[in-house]
Amino acid sequence: MARRRSDTSLPAPFLQRLRVRPEKLAEHAGYPFDLPWLGPESFELQFTQPVTIIFGENGTGKSTLIEAIASLSGYDEAGGGKGYRPVDHSGALDKSGAGLAEVLRASWLPKITDGWFFKAESFFSVARYQDEMAIRYGGMAPDYLSWSHGEGFLRFFEERMSRQGIYFMDEPESALSPTRQLELLRILHGIQQAATSQVILATHSPILMALPGAQLLEITRHGLAESHYRQSAHFKLYQSFTTDPEEFIKEALAHPDDLPF
Repeated sequence: MARRRSDTSLPAPFLQRLRVRPEKLAEHAGYPFDLPWLGPESFELQFTQPVTIIFGENGTGKSTLIEAIASLSGYDEAGGGKGYRPVDHSGALDKSGAGLAEVLRASWLPKITDGWFFKAESFFSVARYQDEMAIRYGGMAPDYLSWSHGEGFLRFFEERMSRQGIYFMDEPESALSPTRQLELLRILHGIQQAATSQVILATHSPILMALPGAQLLEITRHGLAESHYRQSAHFKLYQSFTTDPEEFIKEALAHPDDLPF
């Protein structure tokens, strides 16, 4: 039996709020339950736009948060669509942020079941799994692997994200040149304007952060707060480089700890 689609005429965001379940958080210790911004009284996340962009330095927990929200919505920690299990986690040594879903409660209007969890690091495992499943059941393989790394990413985004759903993306810019990032920006801009899908993504890219109208959140050890891309250390660093590249590199090499970012 084919899985029933959950199309709706209501505008995104469909996932509207995340809250901590204090009684569940109290039952756990260690990563990912000890992240400094995660507290029974302090953590609540409201989604206000079709596209929400989360940025922050490495180690702040932005990928962990994306994994947790995706897991709470029914997606495997390795990425893919509903029901995909493209990677065997039984021998994994690292703990996934997906476990954080156990202590979170989500509020939806309405609950959307279609979508995708995109992780750059596992994209090719997922793409290979798709090809194998399509061939096994007599269908046509998507064949994203025949394209270059960046082209495969963009072809995937264009095809998958043209459908109504909720999409989670963890650092999608990792294999994209600045020009390709602009192409992804156009896709996201279409979603933001149409409000027929929801995207929650983590990124280091100032180009993606500059998406007009998107909800931009900076994650630090103190929590998540609304921000503007011009306020981000990422943007300021690139701005300093383009203003005077030679002087920027000279200072970065001579005094790496003194950069004001």
